[in-house]
Amino acid sequence: MVIKSAQLETVCGVTSKLPKNKELEIAFAGKSNVGKSSLINGLLNRKALARTSSQPGKTQTINFYRINDAFYFVDLPGYGYAKVSVSEREKWGKMIERYLHTSENLVLVFLLIDIRHEPSANDKMMYDWIVHNGFTPVIIATKSDKIKRSQLQKNLKSIRMKLEMPKEDIIFPYSALSKQGREEILDYIESVLAG
Repeated sequence: MVIKSAQLETVCGVTSKLPKNKELEIAFAGKSNVGKSSLINGLLNRKALARTSSQPGKTQTINFYRINDAFYFVDLPGYGYAKVSVSEREKWGKMIERYLHTSENLVLVFLLIDIRHEPSANDKMMYDWIVHNGFTPVIIATKSDKIKRSQLQKNLKSIRMKLEMPKEDIIFPYSALSKQGREEILDYIESVLAG
């Protein structure tokens, strides 16, 4: 898939109405600091369309990026960030839930997990929640350049076991630095959009 154009079209806060988009939507979920903005920028071949930050918890809104005038990437707020108050975290949770429940055009949910660590309780909760909402999450194991190549399969297996993923479900290792996994993820998105 070739990305010809991408722009941030809609930003929804806690109280905003979600847009009624006509085109299909692909959502990205993951805990704060897992590299969601870096992944989106990497897939779109942009330096800074999605705002990256050394401070976790930066994405506190649902951001809709219009791609090739044909579909949307939907960046969901990062979860599990400790420095945010419990009530604030609950608001983000409700916002994500409302989106998963009400979007009529959502066809794919990517869940990002840091390949260096076992999935956290929050990751498992988010995985189960996505499944509960009727989707099969596709896992993107980020920061794959930060581990030795010899550890890759072991770490992927550990993510699979911890999330209790069915054998046939997909995990893509991804590196924002080397762009490892970029083409595979874009090809997969293309196949889903083609139905």
